[in-house]
Amino acid sequence: MHEELDDVALIKLTLQGQQQAFAGLVMRYQQYVFTLILRYVHNREQAEELAQDVFVKAYRYLADFKGECKFSTWLYTIVHTTCLSFLRKKKEQTTLLDNDDMLALAGNKTDTEKASGRLEHKSQKEVLAKAINLLSETDASIITLFYQAEQSIEEIGLIMGMDANNAKVRLFRARQKLKGILERKYSNELI
Repeated sequence: MHEELDDVALIKLTLQGQQQAFAGLVMRYQQYVFTLILRYVHNREQAEELAQDVFVKAYRYLADFKGECKFSTWLYTIVHTTCLSFLRKKKEQTTLLDNDDMLALAGNKTDTEKASGRLEHKSQKEVLAKAINLLSETDASIITLFYQAEQSIEEIGLIMGMDANNAKVRLFRARQKLKGILERKYSNELI
C-alpha cells in the first residue's frame, strides 16, 4: 500500500500516527542501513542489532527531520553516529582485556582470516566486498555511501561531518586505495 509513496509522504503519515507508513520506510532502507553498519562492525548479529537501534532512533526523532536533505541522508547520519558510539563503547571494553586475552583473540582472528582468505571460488562481488573491508572505516563508508547507497558528494559530506570538497577528496583517495588493494591482493580473482 505504501510502496508507491515517496519518503516525505511516508514521514507525514507516520507523524500523523500511521505506524505502517514507517514500516514502509524500514522496508525501503533496511538493506542499505544493514550494509553500511556491516562496514563498521563486521559482525552480522551486531549489525542486525544496530540496524534495529538505528530505526528506533529514526522513529523516535522523525519529527526532527526537516526535509532539508533527502531522508536517506538523514538516516545515514543516524547510522554513522550510532556506529561510532558503538565502536567507542566496544573499544573501551576491549582495553579492559588483559594481555593473555588479547593474544588469544589475535590468534583466533588470524586463523579465521586465513580460512576466509581463500578466494578461489568467490564471485567478483564478494572479492570487492573483501577489498572494501580492508579499507579504513572512513574510506569504506565513503565508498559504500557513494556506490551502494548512491549518495551525492554533498550528502556524504553531511553524513560524515565534512564539507563537500573534503568528501570529494576523501572519495578520490578511497577509490585509489581500493584500486591498489584490488590490484595487489585480488588481481587473479577479477580477471
